[in-house]
Amino acid sequence: MHEFKYINKHLYCERVRVADLAKKFGTPLYVYSYHTLIDHFAKLKDAFRQVSPLICYSVKANSNLALLKALVNKGAGLDIVSGGELFRALRVGCPAKKIVYASVGKTDEEIEEAVKRGILFFNVESLPELENINRISGKLNKTTSVAIRINPDVEAKTHKFITTGKITNKFGIDLKSAYNILLLREKFRNIRISGLHIHIGSQITKSTPYLAAITRIVGFIGRLKKEGIELEYLNIGGGLGIIYDNEKPQTAVKYARKILPLLKKAGLKIIMEPGRFIAGNSGILVTRVLYVKNTPKKKFVIVDAGMNDLIRPALYGAYHQILPLCAERYTPNAAEKVDIVGPICESGDFFAKERRLPKLKEGDFLAVMGAGAYGFSMSSNYNSRRRAEEALVVKDKVFVIRKRESCRDLIRNELIPPFLSGW
Repeated sequence: MHEFKYINKHLYCERVRVADLAKKFGTPLYVYSYHTLIDHFAKLKDAFRQVSPLICYSVKANSNLALLKALVNKGAGLDIVSGGELFRALRVGCPAKKIVYASVGKTDEEIEEAVKRGILFFNVESLPELENINRISGKLNKTTSVAIRINPDVEAKTHKFITTGKITNKFGIDLKSAYNILLLREKFRNIRISGLHIHIGSQITKSTPYLAAITRIVGFIGRLKKEGIELEYLNIGGGLGIIYDNEKPQTAVKYARKILPLLKKAGLKIIMEPGRFIAGNSGILVTRVLYVKNTPKKKFVIVDAGMNDLIRPALYGAYHQILPLCAERYTPNAAEKVDIVGPICESGDFFAKERRLPKLKEGDFLAVMGAGAYGFSMSSNYNSRRRAEEALVVKDKVFVIRKRESCRDLIRNELIPPFLSGW
């Protein structure tokens, strides 16, 4: 559930009319509901209370400082994948011992900074990375905790670009190689292998892939225990899906009911890394209709937001529900098929194709729903477009949590060599 609802045919975020925000701040505009964000975190925490997990929100889903701070204030840890995300995590006051660090390509500088900060552990993706963390930790005279990311070779049944648990993906270490690493763990004098990690993909709506992956890992943990290899943590990753179209994703309660017996059997401290499940339905992208273009084959509704603001439809063919901020003119009989497209100079710049929507006119505002995760965090300045403003709604109060970029922001790090200016 989320806090975006029609009241008297006007779309509201909590107690604020979204059209008023569009008129005040301009568009494109991201709008977030504080209570939706916090409620989804609380639901997951409550569903798994029997194992008291450390829930490390996945920063890559949406890294705005205000949203991170809101979750950290409620007890969340953070799952990071870069030095920049470490900087953000520390900036909002996340305790270092609540930070876990993934990514297949951590640089020496990123590893060194995280070691110095004393994060909970790295999720290690390869033997060369493990050797590198050991080397850097030795140089710093530190002992660093890591979890081995296991690739369980499980089909996640999601889009191929966001599947991460098959053996053909770049992520993780196969079980046989992981076992051999654990047998040689004493070789790594500045490393403490304290856990195992899995993450099989994103926008997963069924429990079957999780059950398969976790069952495989729990069996592996049992084998290790018999051989005297003790671990402290099991990190089951994230990837829980949300409703974009007609999906029927599992609720937190149903998901917990299925996998809690396995987690209890593992007998380890549990870590989770949800991102989309927490942030996805907490945000929308508001855009304004610029032109309505009729052609012999199609009707195009051209809006002022583009694939640089929300790339998921162009990148994945992802579906997002699109709603008018004002539904006064809407009747089922008045709906027509249109393509909702942006201003970017790419044919792939679209939000919806052949979508039935009420008859739209220039100046109308639309909401692209379910844009709280992998929306702004994947946005860019392509076509030298300024990135959107972001606003957070808390009941009847509104806070700007990111200002719209200026044209000066677009060029602030660019330099023209003197010889091009006549010395």
